[in-house]
Order: sequence, then structure tokens, then C-alpha cells
Amino acid sequence: MQYLNDMNRALDYIENNLQGKTDYEKIAQIACCSVYHFQRIFTFITGITLSEYIRRRKMTLAAFELQNSTIKVIDIALTYGYESPEAFTRAFQNLHGITPTAARSKGVSIKAFPRISFQISIKGVSEMNYKIVEKEAFQVYGIEGIFDTKDGGNLKAIPEFWLEKLNNGECANLVKSSGYPSTVNSLCQYRKMDGTIFPYMLCVMKTPLSNTAGYTVVDIPKSTWAIFVNEPHNIEDTSKAIQDLIARVYTDWLPTSNYELVEGYEFEMYYSDFNGKCYEETWVRVVPKN
Repeated sequence: MQYLNDMNRALDYIENNLQGKTDYEKIAQIACCSVYHFQRIFTFITGITLSEYIRRRKMTLAAFELQNSTIKVIDIALTYGYESPEAFTRAFQNLHGITPTAARSKGVSIKAFPRISFQISIKGVSEMNYKIVEKEAFQVYGIEGIFDTKDGGNLKAIPEFWLEKLNNGECANLVKSSGYPSTVNSLCQYRKMDGTIFPYMLCVMKTPLSNTAGYTVVDIPKSTWAIFVNEPHNIEDTSKAIQDLIARVYTDWLPTSNYELVEGYEFEMYYSDFNGKCYEETWVRVVPKN
């Protein structure tokens, strides 16, 4: 329950500070996690990005002010953290479909996006297959990319990153460098970066046979891992399948489990079975709750 309490405290802060610029670092601090982690969890749980949620709440309150006051549009724009009336108008029109000036007319239709809160939802739709495993420290290495969770850009950019490296032969070269039959997996949150930026690596396990020249090497500390696996599926469904699996870890398992998440070093492991179907695992570090 502490997990949900922290998330709701962060939402309280957001609601009380919709005017002015958004302090993402403060939001994450209240939720007891990094900016990257909070934005990621928020998107998994709500289905929209944190920045889009804040934008919708700002525009909801701005519409109320426009309809119930004579405050100038430019002053309302500045109140809600927009440096120009043009930027404010674009954001307002994207949500309401009309300009701020038109919103002052009697009888116009505007939208209200209500505040959300996080609660446990007992779904019971399908089981989750997982195991708790303790592993000694090990190393991985591979091809690094830098991505941004802002506006959910990473959800599109990472699949494109995979496709690029598969098509240009870099993934094949990475497998070859390992010196043994291996599969390219991925790792994120392995070093801290500012704000919404995070590193993501296509990686293989490092062994004495590996040739790591030109690649980034990462030391994985001794940890307890919760390892989740999804159901076999067609290869074209891989991106959605792994994102759905990770989302269920945060929305279905973590709030009700006897474990707490330890940030950092989150793996996505990719496999195929004898029938040509694909399936994935996601590995997250955990500790038992006190």
C-alpha cells in the first residue's frame, strides 16, 4: 500500500501546483523514485503520459477561468506556465477543439479532464507467471541509445532503435562478438541521468569469450530478481507484448506483492520456442517488504 500512497501523494502535489512550471524532480521525490521511473509507472497505470495528464488538468482549469472571469488570455497563459499566448492557445485547442477566446462564448462545449487517483483494482483476469531468483554479480555489454520518456517518446523510439540495429547488422555483430550462441536482450536504468532522459542498451552476457571492443560494458550487482514471463505470440506482436508484460508488473503485481521494487538494472529477455513463437521475460530487482 505504501507504493500507492506515494503515488497518490505525488498526484496531490501535482494538483496543488498546476499553476506555473511543472517541477518533475519534486514530483518524483515525493513518490520516492526517479523522474524516469515515475513517468514510466504513470504511463503504464494510466495509459497517458505524465506531461499529457498535467497539460489536460491545466487546460481544464484554464477553461473554467475563461468562462467565469474576465482575466486576459495572456494572463491565464502565464498563470499556467505558458510563456506565450500562442503556445497556450495550441495546448488549449488540442484539448477543447476551440480557441481560448471562443471558450468565453455562451453555450460552447468544452471538455473537463478530472483528477485521477491510484487504487488497487482486483482484476483476476489472468494469472502472472513469475519466480524470485537470487543472482551473483555479472556483466553485460552492448549498443547504447539515449531516450526520453517525455510525451511517451520512448515507446515509439525504442522499437525503432531495435529495428534499425537489426536491419543494419549491428545486432548480428553483437551476437558474433559474444563467441557463443546468444540472444540480444535489453537493459535500462543502469546509470542515472537527469530528468526524463535514460539509457537503454541492446546487450548480451559478457563471458571470457566475449570481444567487447567498441561496446559499452555494464556491471550488474548481486541482486534478488523478480522474473516474469508472458505467453508465446507472433514476432510482429513482440513490442506490444513486452510493454503489456511490464505494465502488468507495475499495475497488477507490485501493489499487492510482498516485495518492493529496487530501481535500476531492468532487463527484457527475448526467446523463441520450437513452434516459431516468441515470448519474453522482464527482470526487476526487488527486496522483501519490511
